[in-house]
Amino acid sequence: MKAACGALVLALVTVTTAPLLQALGRRLLSMASGSRDPGDPRDPGDPGDPYVPGSLSAAFVTCPNETVAKELARTMVEKQLAACVNILPHITSIYEWKGKVEEDSEVLLMIKTRSSRIPALADFVRSAHPYEVAEVVAVPVAQGNPPYLRWVWDSVPP
Repeated sequence: MKAACGALVLALVTVTTAPLLQALGRRLLSMASGSRDPGDPRDPGDPGDPYVPGSLSAAFVTCPNETVAKELARTMVEKQLAACVNILPHITSIYEWKGKVEEDSEVLLMIKTRSSRIPALADFVRSAHPYEVAEVVAVPVAQGNPPYLRWVWDSVPP
């Protein structure tokens, strides 16, 4: 009876841990060989892999006018810092600046890019933006339309 129970426990342990051990083995092999495990879902550009939340971001930049907004947006796309930039005109910003409450009419850029490109995007905005302190705020994308997310991923190199 003890032998039968022991065999049953061993069979259960084998059935439940075998898939985990196989996945771990594939992962270790891919790390050692430098190749990507085909079961690793970190590349949303691969149609067979699910999107990894946070690997893409939406960034926001305010601009003083539409001319500056279009110039920055076009350059971001040309430099492959962004897949797409939406320009939202006629926003009102109320903020504190140098001890005074200010109110300005601005234009908002909504930028879709890889999260890994946010530092380069922020560097570009700081270098090209007319504001003394330019807004660059990024929010990770948790989920979305898979074909669109793949398009953003494919449009912006790492």
